[in-house]
Amino acid sequence: MNTKKLPHIVIVGAGFGGMEVARRLAKSPVQITLIDRHNYHLFQPLLYQVAIAGLLPSQIAYPLRTIFRKQKNLTFQMGEVTSIDFNSRYVKLEGSVIAYDTLVLAVGGQTNFFGMNSVEQNGLQIKDIESAVSTRNHLLSMFERASREADAEKRRALLTFVIVGGGPTGVETAGALAELISHVMVKDYPEMSLTDARVLLIEATEHLITAYPDELRKATRDLLRRKNVEVLTNTKLASYNGQQMTLGDDRQIPAHTLIWTAGVKAAEVVDHLGVQQAGSGRVRVESTLQLPQHPEVFIVGDAAYLENGDGKPLPMLSTVALQQGKITAQNIQRILKGQSPKPFHYKDPGLLATIGRNAAVARIWGISFSGFIAWVIWVFLHIYRLIGFRNRVLVLVNWAWDYIFYENQVRLITKE
Repeated sequence: MNTKKLPHIVIVGAGFGGMEVARRLAKSPVQITLIDRHNYHLFQPLLYQVAIAGLLPSQIAYPLRTIFRKQKNLTFQMGEVTSIDFNSRYVKLEGSVIAYDTLVLAVGGQTNFFGMNSVEQNGLQIKDIESAVSTRNHLLSMFERASREADAEKRRALLTFVIVGGGPTGVETAGALAELISHVMVKDYPEMSLTDARVLLIEATEHLITAYPDELRKATRDLLRRKNVEVLTNTKLASYNGQQMTLGDDRQIPAHTLIWTAGVKAAEVVDHLGVQQAGSGRVRVESTLQLPQHPEVFIVGDAAYLENGDGKPLPMLSTVALQQGKITAQNIQRILKGQSPKPFHYKDPGLLATIGRNAAVARIWGISFSGFIAWVIWVFLHIYRLIGFRNRVLVLVNWAWDYIFYENQVRLITKE
């Protein structure tokens, strides 16, 4: 077969959406170039576990060249796309230009600080491996500093950990951090009383995890309270200088740690495409996920803005990216056969959020669960579905064992 005559599909981004497109085109008569600035696929839903010293980065990331080793129609290229010419149909990387017949942009998102420069400069985030490891180093350093701090007030500030944003990531981070303190750090620092340690979860709106039904919002708050997480709703953050945060009502709370989980926006490269953008910088796409005026370009995942019947944009979730990746691959195959592409319709697989060890909330098939049963569902349904590309049940079993018994805590302060 002369591969030079095959349609060239360029996929930018190896997140859930880009990966799904590439895998589903494995047997199609196309030549695929997958581009990503990292050489691994990151299982982002567990990134917070790296940040709170629960998992190694290698446990939630997998080399792309290994994943696609047997896919003969795919070539991986590590690099960062600096510009795209839609008219001439090529993407530009550092030092190279790659032409395409069809382009799939699955570039993902980045943290949205909503213009709060003081938080961006002095706070922490959990968006990639580098920021998660940086957060882990900072958290562990706070305990080390507190262990040798004689002044009680200064020690309390060092042991005050604030998470801003009451969405799933914020809830999961707060619960896991509270458990790290109560189950692990109390053993590591027997000479230091950790009764001064505080975990605060701040949410600007009335409810945590607003997309969830009321019974699960209440269950989430109860589960967090049992783990000694202080929840402040209807509370806005005004500024943070690295040592003290100021709230919207002028209250000030000394804290050396603030983790921002309150917002996501489309990746920066989207801002330079010259296309119409909507909320959170996302690109407006047709119902088929094609770019208006450029039907050879598909946009999937966090970078795509599409409303799903109720006038609200689709959430920036991995489940959305996976489904969009699937329909995009199908539409590319349909176009190659001379058929019209089909519109995308999101099928909500349910809601899942873990709040620490043996505690979670879930809503599946219209039924709500909380506590241990929800946690079991979260492990065996949510996690297994998203890491299915590795096809290794042992990965799931080993991770669950480590998570339950804290056998693999990674309490290392490393150079960044």
